[in-house]
Amino acid sequence: MSADEPRLAQRYARQPANAAEAVAMQAELAGCVVVADNARAVETVAGLDIAYDKHSDEAVATAVVLRRGDLAELDRAVVRGRSEFPYVPGLLAFRELPMLLRAVEALTADPDLYVCDGFGLTHPRRFGLACHLGVVLDAPAIGVAKNPPHLPVDEPGRARGEWTSIRGGDEVIGCALRTRGGVRPVYVSVGHRCTLGTARELILELAPGYRLPEPIRAADRLGRSHLTRS
Repeated sequence: MSADEPRLAQRYARQPANAAEAVAMQAELAGCVVVADNARAVETVAGLDIAYDKHSDEAVATAVVLRRGDLAELDRAVVRGRSEFPYVPGLLAFRELPMLLRAVEALTADPDLYVCDGFGLTHPRRFGLACHLGVVLDAPAIGVAKNPPHLPVDEPGRARGEWTSIRGGDEVIGCALRTRGGVRPVYVSVGHRCTLGTARELILELAPGYRLPEPIRAADRLGRSHLTRS
């Protein structure tokens, strides 16, 4: 990230004063999401995660950059802090995004793609954490959630690579993807500057042996390891 680029905290602007204002912000920003593949080839991927301390209000945000070809780690960043926005269903981004942006800002690498532990378009207002992050960074982003969304979704076949669509009305806004045979699927949706087909293929490629894609697994392990040191 170049020194003359505006600081991410400044580009993110202010936090909403309350839940009603946050909902209004999501509704407005949802129109900024671009569902189209970026021209830049994806060679590096950053996984993002936040781990919360069970015994305090402290959290650890992590970003780990892996090379797409062999999943070798290229860069990592860890930041500690406290979330200022309370936990409200559907408004997770306002709780987690400020710290995640600090972790991204601490990276020396410039990833081609960001993968978030959360939803993208598969969100009540079509603006989950992956969308918010992608729009703020104006970079390709994908949401990968461990739990089903608020919408009904059929189970995909049990073989690796099987998937089923997640629909919001007449629109396909995500998919349930089996990344490992016989194991619960993950729920993939576009965050920004990619299509669902590309997102699905990339997440399957990035999860060669486990249910979760390797960038998210690496970020999760890093965050947990730092929590246990405190």
